[in-house]
This record gives sequence, C-alpha cells and structure tokens, in this order.
Amino acid sequence: MLNSTKTVICGAGIAGISTAYHLAVKQGIKDIVLVDERPPLSLTSDKSTECYRNWWSGPDDAMVSLMNHSIDLMEAYASQSKNVFRLNRRGYLYVTSNSEAIPEFVDAAKKPSRLGAGPLRIHRGLADDPEYVPAPSEGFPLAPSGADLFLEPKLIEKHFPYLTKTAAAVLHVRRAGWFSAQQLGMYLLESARAQGVEVIRARVTNVNISGEQVESVQLSNGDNIPIRSFVNAAGPFTKEVGKMLGIDLPIFTELHLKVAFHDAIGAVTREAPLLIWSDSQKLPWSDEEIAFLGEDESTRWLLNEMPPGAHTRPEGGVDSDIMLLLWEYQSKNMAPIIPPPLDTMYPEIALRGMAAMLPRFQSYFERMPQPMLDGGYYTKTRENRPLIGP
Repeated sequence: MLNSTKTVICGAGIAGISTAYHLAVKQGIKDIVLVDERPPLSLTSDKSTECYRNWWSGPDDAMVSLMNHSIDLMEAYASQSKNVFRLNRRGYLYVTSNSEAIPEFVDAAKKPSRLGAGPLRIHRGLADDPEYVPAPSEGFPLAPSGADLFLEPKLIEKHFPYLTKTAAAVLHVRRAGWFSAQQLGMYLLESARAQGVEVIRARVTNVNISGEQVESVQLSNGDNIPIRSFVNAAGPFTKEVGKMLGIDLPIFTELHLKVAFHDAIGAVTREAPLLIWSDSQKLPWSDEEIAFLGEDESTRWLLNEMPPGAHTRPEGGVDSDIMLLLWEYQSKNMAPIIPPPLDTMYPEIALRGMAAMLPRFQSYFERMPQPMLDGGYYTKTRENRPLIGP
C-alpha cells in the first residue's frame, strides 16, 4: 500500500513517457508514477517507421497545426540534447507514374500548403523554376519547409536517380523525416526520472472511482495507489483501460508489420528520404508464379490489384545497408495479440510492391534477402483524427 496521493500514468510507451516528462519537467508536478508491465518503449513505440510529417490534408488545419507544434517540440529536444535521437529532415517522397493522375496529384499537394504546412514550390524544368535545396542526410536546422513538386521527368531523374524512369510526378515533403523513437523516449524518461518520476513494473488491474473522481489504482503486484489523476496512455490497450473508467472509447487497433533487410546491391542511396509509391498496381509475378498462385483460393488474391502506399527508407548511418519496408496491403483491424501474428509472405509481397518504384529491387526476386520481420499496433479513431479528452 502506497500512502501518498499520486498521478498515475498507465503505459510507458512514447505517449506515457512524454506525458510524464511534460508534467514533471515542464509543469513541476510531483508524485508521478509510470506503470507498465513491460520495459519502457518495448511494446509498440519501436515498431513503426519512426517517421513524422506535417503534411496532412483534411477539412481544416487541425492536424497540420498539431504536427507543427509537435515538430517544434521535437526540434527543441534535439537541440537541447545535442540530437541524441538523430532527428533528421530528409522528408517524404511521394511518387506516381500515372500521368493521367497528375492533376489530382497536384491538387492534393496544394491543400496541406493552404492549411499551413509551408509553401509549395513547383519545378517544371523552366528557367524561372524556384530553387530546389536537397535535404541534408543528418540534422534539421538548415532544411526548408513546405514541399517541392517535380513535374519534369529529367529533373526527377537528376535528383532521385534510383526511382523508376516512368515516374511522372514527385512530391518531396520537407518538414518530415525520422528519428530514433527509443532514444527520444529514453531522453525524456531520464529527464522525468531526474525530477522524481517513478517507474513501477506492473499492470493496472482496476481503477477505483467514486462519483466522477478517480480514487485509487490497483496493480498486479498487489499495490493499491491513492491517486488524484489518472492518465490512460496504454497504447493498443487504451480501449481496455478505458473500460475500467466506465468509458467506451471510439477507437480500434490496426496491426502494421515492418520488415528490415540488407540492401546489399545499394538499390537506394543512403541519403534517400522516406519513399512512398502512390499508385495501385498488380504485383510482378512470372507466368509460373501466376499459375501457382491462381490454383489456391488462399493465394489467388495476390493476383488482384493491390493498393498504393508501399514505402521504404534507409535505416542506420552511412555504413549501414539496412532498409525498412512497409506496406499495409490488407486491413488488419483486430484486438491486440502480444506478440502480434506475423505474415511470413509479407517481406516478399512488400519487396515486389516496392519494385514498381525502385526497379533495382527486382534483383532480389530470385533470392530474397534474409528478412527481419516484426510488427505493432496503431491505435486509431475511425476518422484518423486525435482523440483528446479529460
């Protein structure tokens, strides 16, 4: 039995740790406890591409404003920590080979700019084109904001020679990139601990409520903690924890897989941004493979039109040859299972999907590099908008 009244944060992922950091370090609040049955940052915080962007479209500027503020905070953390978590501004590169879709591609590029994501610079290969500033491979201070839209194939080949020669339009979103979520989380956690934040390795089993006020939290280790505030930052278990508070949160969990492999032939330069294929496609199977896949109902779907969105990025420094590869070609809305179920076909399917944008990946069709496969859950609202409440 712990006697003092505390603020308890359920979940020691990046959301829970960030909450602890801001309450303790920025607001000076005392008696904060982070509760998680797993080590910090080990469930889902290290399972994504670890990327960020301010380039969002929508009915208003809410997401752009939220992300601009979030990126401001990350850049401040990077500056004060000497960029221990290696925040970069390589950007996102959206690519299409569908010349008929270029007007739609251009319209989609203009909307985030109007919402506050920064200026849109259009490059057509003309004398009065705006200047294009390539992204630095490391850091962020000198990188531009907004986006650069390329509509001239020769310029696309000049700046992004690893792309397919059929690329008709490319959008380079600039206030975007990636970082080490583990290192960012540990930096925030160490700073919070220095201000007295306590971490307890246990599971929240019950939240006791009187009227509309939380009173105490019961833990799996037998502790009963009197509380003044409770923060639900339980990642994929947020809905389950919400039920302890008598709240049915309108959220769901979506399984996303990720594969890492060694790009031994250097199909993509190590300085590349996050690369995103914007076209739907049919996968490039041989005649023999088509016949084999078509024989079985469980594999016949692999011959159908596949959705856009395959993406990849370099992982590690200049001495690394690892690429991360992701493509949610099937919706996997499901209750969280830990560890998550892994699709053994995912590495090959994702690699073949990326080959439309990165032709040199075809060299791996006959001999797939040894993949490293893992996955985690995105916790989302149906509208894919923030759910923030008391």
